[in-house]
Amino acid sequence: MKKLWFITNPSSGSTTQAKCDAIEAVFAERGLDLIKRTIFPQDDLPTPAALDAVGVDTAVLFAGDGTINAAVAALAQWGGAILILPGGTMNLLAKTLHGDADAAAIIHAAHEGGETIALPIVQAGPHRALVGVILGPAASWVRARELVRGRRVRGLLRAVRHAWAKTFTRGIRLERVPAMHHRQQAIFVMPDQGALDLRGVDAREWRAILALGWDWLTGDWIASPAITQVHVTSFGIAGRKPTLALFDGEPVMLDPGVTISGGTTRKMFLQTKKEMA
Repeated sequence: MKKLWFITNPSSGSTTQAKCDAIEAVFAERGLDLIKRTIFPQDDLPTPAALDAVGVDTAVLFAGDGTINAAVAALAQWGGAILILPGGTMNLLAKTLHGDADAAAIIHAAHEGGETIALPIVQAGPHRALVGVILGPAASWVRARELVRGRRVRGLLRAVRHAWAKTFTRGIRLERVPAMHHRQQAIFVMPDQGALDLRGVDAREWRAILALGWDWLTGDWIASPAITQVHVTSFGIAGRKPTLALFDGEPVMLDPGVTISGGTTRKMFLQTKKEMA
């Protein structure tokens, strides 16, 4: 870890300019060479060729799950390493790789000798998720969630009404998952070492629905109650219409008949848990 390309997103959970400046000060303290910065989505994400052309060996991502997903997809075929710093709301990937350490401690540990590992993913056609996928009526809360995070009042009531109406639909039904034979209000799909951890929520009572909607608005969707939990290698979505899904929080329409399965990235992510210990 010597030459860095720094990728941030000012609209992510905690990536203020002051924090970006503090991180760059740590780079300088360690004698690391900051080659270039990308402010996403204002700037295009770098390509593997662009990083190789200037000798970059490590891309540092200080952003939320959606930006990290986009950057990892852009650099999937790149031969360098990726260092993820906690810059989102929940920072699940950063916690997986570094525990509860802050950005400065992570940079110090990575420079002293982090381990490069692969991560499990959820995959469906061309789409990948490092944190997880959300299916079912709960996915319709995405618009309201983004308005809340952006502190925008205009349109919020309309978005909440739309999500509320969707919540009372028949739900989503899966194929090849016998344990979830009835329709679910939400399916949380998380990668689990090449397999999938499925958590189905059937929120029919108003108290459960309010709790689910609040979890979405505050960003803590992983904490939503799991009524049914199973582990599978793959599954499908019943029906003949496209289905709204959230891949690491970003909306995607899945075609009918698509198979959702577990997979693994190449070894590209710097992990510092051992160094922290």
